[in-house]
Amino acid sequence: MGVNARRSEDYLHTDVILSKITEYDIFRFYCPNFKQVGQKFKSDLRSDNSPTVSIVMWKGRLLYKDFGRPDHTFNCFGYVMHKYSLGFRECLCVISTDFGLGLTKHNSNSAVVAKTYGVQEIEEKKGARIQVKRRAWDTRDKEFWEQFGITKTLLTKFRVSPIEYFWINETRFRCYTISYAYDFPLGRKLYCPLESDHKWYSNTPKECVQGYDQLPQTGAVVFLTSSLKDIMCLEVLGYQSVALQSEMQMPDEALIKELKSRFDRVVVLYDNDYDSETNPGQTMAEKICDEYTLINVCIPAEYQSKDISDLIKNHGVGEADNFIKNSLPHGITVLHRPKDSDTD
Repeated sequence: MGVNARRSEDYLHTDVILSKITEYDIFRFYCPNFKQVGQKFKSDLRSDNSPTVSIVMWKGRLLYKDFGRPDHTFNCFGYVMHKYSLGFRECLCVISTDFGLGLTKHNSNSAVVAKTYGVQEIEEKKGARIQVKRRAWDTRDKEFWEQFGITKTLLTKFRVSPIEYFWINETRFRCYTISYAYDFPLGRKLYCPLESDHKWYSNTPKECVQGYDQLPQTGAVVFLTSSLKDIMCLEVLGYQSVALQSEMQMPDEALIKELKSRFDRVVVLYDNDYDSETNPGQTMAEKICDEYTLINVCIPAEYQSKDISDLIKNHGVGEADNFIKNSLPHGITVLHRPKDSDTD
């Protein structure tokens, strides 16, 4: 039976698609720089001067992983959705059409366009091991973090520390600009904020929820936000929050149920990519809010600040505080504010 022959039980579903073609086929067709599993290549989703991306086998599935931008972590369907700004069903329709799978009534007679490669023997690769050599805090760190109102006390609480060197597996790299390790129970992120190409390195799995260990048992409100830096900025304003490993990741239902059981309100505060035609942060925020009946707070484009850390940097803690207060439903109040502390 050919790849585009339709059986009575065929319908538009990821399992049906993957019974006809492979994840490898999908990545090879839509990701032109990808040729071999485990081999690094340049991203075509962003400006990438050196190979920072690889597609690897992870828990039995192929995973697109950009070590220079951790939020670009996708399975084959997520990659197509992100690259072409498609909804989930639109993504499946496009794949069905391009591969001539005949899973929609509009393309059952489509000619096969995309090449298929058959089943590939792919060895699962172990996650990268990241080690660091820490250094003492200095005035450079204070100058950088105080732009966002973040103190050394807060950085220590969230297990952020400055580093001098780091190792990925057995290869050592020197930090030529200020760089930081974010330590989590399930892995580690490296943040190099002044670098243009390689700001991020990470070996944290998607199950790692940033800020989760620092949450109080109960509270009035908890935010689902974009990054650990935004989590710390929200704490500066007196609010608790968590962040997934990527804005493009749908939170597990179990996590949302738990947050709802511990907090009166769960609020989404994702990036407003106001200068982007697709605005992926707000597209995902609306999807999450629709799925779980949550509140979406969006920073207006007039602030010229895509996230809460930019808002504090550009307009100050007071303006950011007023924005959050005015955006929340009546009756939600700040529980506490961390005490100020120097970072040097």
